[in-house]
Amino acid sequence: MHLSVLGLVQGVGFRPFVYGLAQRLGLDGWVANDGEGVQIELEGELPNLQRFQQLLHQELPPLALIDRCEVVERPLQPERGFRIVQSRATEANTSVAADAAVCPDCLNELFDPANRRYRYPFINCTNCGPRYTITRRLPYDRPYTSMAEFQLCGGCQQEYDNPSDRRFHAQPNACARCGPELTLVDSAGETVEGDPIESTLRALRRGDILAIKGIGGFHLVCDADNSAAVERLRKRKARDAKPFAVMVANRASLESLVELDEASARRLESSAAPIMLLPRRQRDSTRLLAEGLAPGLDSLGVMLPYSPLHQLIFFEAAGRPTDAGWRSEPQSLRLVMTSANPAGEPLVIDNAEALAQLAGFVDGLLLHNRAIDCRCDDSVVQAGTPPMVVRRGRGLAPQILPLIPEGPPLLALGGWFKNSICLAKQQRAYVSPHIGDLNNANTCRFLEQSVEHMRRLFAVTPEAVACDLHPDFFSTRLAQQLAEQWRVPLVAVQHHHAHIAAVMSEHRLSGPVLGLALDGIGLGEDGSAWGGELLLLEGAGYQRLGQLRSLPLPGGDRAAREPWRIAAALLHLLGRNQEIESRLPYPGSPVVAQMLRQGLNCPPTSSAGRWFDGVAALLGVCAYNQFEARAAMSLESLAAGRCDFQGAHLPALENGQLDLLPLVSALVDEADPVRGAQRFHGALVIALEQWVMEAVQATGLERVALGGGCFLNRLLRETLCQRLRQNGVKVYLGEQLPCNDAGLSLGQAWVARQRLAR
Repeated sequence: MHLSVLGLVQGVGFRPFVYGLAQRLGLDGWVANDGEGVQIELEGELPNLQRFQQLLHQELPPLALIDRCEVVERPLQPERGFRIVQSRATEANTSVAADAAVCPDCLNELFDPANRRYRYPFINCTNCGPRYTITRRLPYDRPYTSMAEFQLCGGCQQEYDNPSDRRFHAQPNACARCGPELTLVDSAGETVEGDPIESTLRALRRGDILAIKGIGGFHLVCDADNSAAVERLRKRKARDAKPFAVMVANRASLESLVELDEASARRLESSAAPIMLLPRRQRDSTRLLAEGLAPGLDSLGVMLPYSPLHQLIFFEAAGRPTDAGWRSEPQSLRLVMTSANPAGEPLVIDNAEALAQLAGFVDGLLLHNRAIDCRCDDSVVQAGTPPMVVRRGRGLAPQILPLIPEGPPLLALGGWFKNSICLAKQQRAYVSPHIGDLNNANTCRFLEQSVEHMRRLFAVTPEAVACDLHPDFFSTRLAQQLAEQWRVPLVAVQHHHAHIAAVMSEHRLSGPVLGLALDGIGLGEDGSAWGGELLLLEGAGYQRLGQLRSLPLPGGDRAAREPWRIAAALLHLLGRNQEIESRLPYPGSPVVAQMLRQGLNCPPTSSAGRWFDGVAALLGVCAYNQFEARAAMSLESLAAGRCDFQGAHLPALENGQLDLLPLVSALVDEADPVRGAQRFHGALVIALEQWVMEAVQATGLERVALGGGCFLNRLLRETLCQRLRQNGVKVYLGEQLPCNDAGLSLGQAWVARQRLAR
């Protein structure tokens, strides 16, 4: 019998698992990796062969996932015993496992003074450790990873060769004798003498800012309780208000900081170990975190130590206890962990690059000599029902999703903000980790490198290229260049069409579907800026059923960075232009008032995000967006999880256009910003519900897909979904990919497949 197993079956202990299962059932044969997945040859009694197939699916290793198992009966060469044979290099059509947080078995060894890997910061086994970030090509074997340069010592080689060992064929296997090493250096690159972990903790406790090399890149790290250190970090990174994530030792250490539900706790403790955005407690009952961690927001990004190195810092802070009880007890150390990417550039991953780029940011650098081949930011997940992925990175990427219909291999290059790419091959979509905003040369180069790396990794030769409709995006220009270079078709996909298509692809929806797309901006078919769209999708096409009333953008894109300009536009639309200068006394307000009166440089947009901006500025919540969506996030935080439906002044709905101006008219003189935020959310939810239900009644369709970054507003999303479902509507959201622009590439691939199939 021959079995071809496809799925997440390389780098997850699958071959040792197959070996042990075959041994247990007395079967002969062999198992090997290849570009397709895992190939298995089996000989034995029929009942045992049947039992093997059953247990193959029932007893999978923790990180493994079988997509398909093809079984062929054929004569085999006589085999004695069962063995793991050398991997076969063929065209890649398999998955690469995401990096996995250190497992409980490795933690037990890490903290055991009698174990030879006691306090070894690179401990791993087949159930945990780096995968994607160290993989250079498939099949996943040590020679094709960044561990190739580390020759196994006798003890590690014995584990690697022993089928009964947990590290049997664990490719990153190593120990202090033969594996990677830590070095702490000062900002000038000079080695700091002494134990690196001890010295690192000492530096953090005295208020230093350090760069620490992790699994997918460097973090900037400081004491989260030290307000002065947090403020210095903000100044050095030029990050005025964007929230920082906090790492604590364990679940118990979070209880004083955030409202932790069981589902979020399980995600935090999972092998993916993402940053979770959780509601903050009103007061930290132990000691106050630095005020500057997440100013003006009611949620906090928290994470648990997912690498052995992180675990060792908390172990050191606890005094190297010999009793394992400390691992479930609250610990006092809390650390800011933020990506080391100066000025919005890609995450720093190389030691020399870190010394060159981060020396002015940090007081020291904790380095190691294991190369990071694929940079990968931390994943971010927002708590909720369901939880929403905000950024897909370490632990969750690369993401492999089913893609229908069948079609030619293609490349989709995403959008401008939160860029990701998608490669489609056969019935699979390979979605990259987070790449970033394409507003600097280094991120654009990272995009180009990601295209080449993923093409090589998954052996995809695109026969078409998909991109956003906007001609000025770097991703669009690159798509045009590659399509010409490869002499393949170029498929441009409207931004909001792609948002809804991504949800349809994830849920494998076919046939007509209503789509509500709410975001900041996307170029429309008419050349204007869209962002509040009600669509009907069917096959490769879509119909725009309606849109939000357009707002003028004084100064164009600058208005998205300065919400007070949107507030000025709202006052103008309400016939109160003369109040702009007195109510919005910001530099340039007289000029903006004049621009609005004369209609100069005020392009229109139907963007939902700009309505949030304008209302936030009118209520005095936020005049400047120091980071994307700050105004909207602050407005949601102010509402404190409550929609006020009683005080809602409903917007006008006519001929498919939803006009929110009547709502703004009722809020423009609101003295209480909390009440104003709650009334705005309440009225908006009711208006969107009525808008969708009118379309449901007109079309007879009862399936609605929600897409776009505005649906990261948990209050809006959950309240609207609840009300629509109460009306009998089936609501679909992106759950595996972000609903923001990070999901565009999947939607583009789905639409391109539909068009090319015609």
